[in-house]
Amino acid sequence: MTSTQCSTSADRPATAPRLPRQRPPVDGVLVPPAGAVRGALRRTFGGLPGQFWFQWTGTLINRLGMFVQPFLVLYLTDARGLPAQQAGLLVAIWGSGALVGPLLGGWLADRFGRRATMAGAMLAAAASLTALGAARTVPAIAVAALFAGITADLYRPASSALVADVVRPEDRARAFGLLFWAVNLGFALAATAGGYLAGAGYGLLFAIDAATCTVFGLLIWFGIRRDTRPARTTQGARIGFRTALRDRVLVAMLGLTLLYATLYDQAYITLPLAIRDAGLPTSTYGSVIALNGIVIVAIQPFAAAWLARYPAAWVMAVSALVVGLGFAATGLARGPVGFGATVVFWTLGEIGMAGLLPALSAELAPAEARGRYQGLFTLSWAASGLVGPVVGTAVYGGISPGALWFGCLGTGVLLGIGYLGLGRAVRRRASGPALAG
Repeated sequence: MTSTQCSTSADRPATAPRLPRQRPPVDGVLVPPAGAVRGALRRTFGGLPGQFWFQWTGTLINRLGMFVQPFLVLYLTDARGLPAQQAGLLVAIWGSGALVGPLLGGWLADRFGRRATMAGAMLAAAASLTALGAARTVPAIAVAALFAGITADLYRPASSALVADVVRPEDRARAFGLLFWAVNLGFALAATAGGYLAGAGYGLLFAIDAATCTVFGLLIWFGIRRDTRPARTTQGARIGFRTALRDRVLVAMLGLTLLYATLYDQAYITLPLAIRDAGLPTSTYGSVIALNGIVIVAIQPFAAAWLARYPAAWVMAVSALVVGLGFAATGLARGPVGFGATVVFWTLGEIGMAGLLPALSAELAPAEARGRYQGLFTLSWAASGLVGPVVGTAVYGGISPGALWFGCLGTGVLLGIGYLGLGRAVRRRASGPALAG
């Protein structure tokens, strides 16, 4: 200013730091400065390559149309008139296919590339869903359900390997977290819309689900013009699943992932039983579990950017403990508010874990074997679909609900210790700064 320019250096006051201009209040609410908002959005969404955003968009579109799997039992019993036991068996056949898909998808991603595997897997999933919707006899439904289960997550290892290929190590956890956000956002909307669309006919669910799979596949094929797979080396060419399973750090991570996923699965296995046994209607469970998706959609991207400032091993350890504490608190809940509070609490832990688990698998994998490593990681998560129901219901009904919830707390503590130890192992192996904390 003019007066400052005319003053001597002795008279000139110390220059005050420049503060961002505060926006005027709107309806009495103080609005943060524009620069702060832009900075938060940049930290959350910025700095990621275009290939990732094609993948993110395709994932969201695909999950917006994910109707068949959540409504499969209702379709088989209502539209096809099958008894509940037979419908359950057919759903189990779908689940058995889901155990094959990740291994096959990991091998395909390393052998034929991420782009071809993802596009082909999505088109195969569309064909399988179409066949399942058209099947009339039980054997035909069983075969179609098996292939639908195989193809449902066939793309996942290639998807995770693509993130590891194109995203900088320090941004991978954030990128995986954004994919997790897209999955939850799309699924939350699909679960809501699916109930209404089913009233117009289950055929519409199959058609839309198959169509979104097709769109995802085409988006990857035409949006990502060349494959991102690293060049194969002589050493890397020999890396197979048996070689990967001799990686002790990877095996430890897979064991912890299975344990964590088994703990998390209680949200869909024993939590509904606890709500029922508290004398509450079934609709209460629907409202309570919906809070999980609402909290994730509302805060997950911004929480991931904030958590990135802390050592990843500690974030995972604390997050696992929060999940364990949240489920343990279920034993103290009596009404809808109490159950809802426990869901919100363990969801915060889930958010902390979301991007770090697949990012850790990417850090451990040699570049030539990222697909296989991600396939094993996906398999360890899928296996909890078999372990979680058996263990959860056996403890809840065979011993006592209190024993189950106390066991959830103990599991959270074990996971916390395990992730701290895993962090030390990653540091010793010097596999990168992003997750060695």
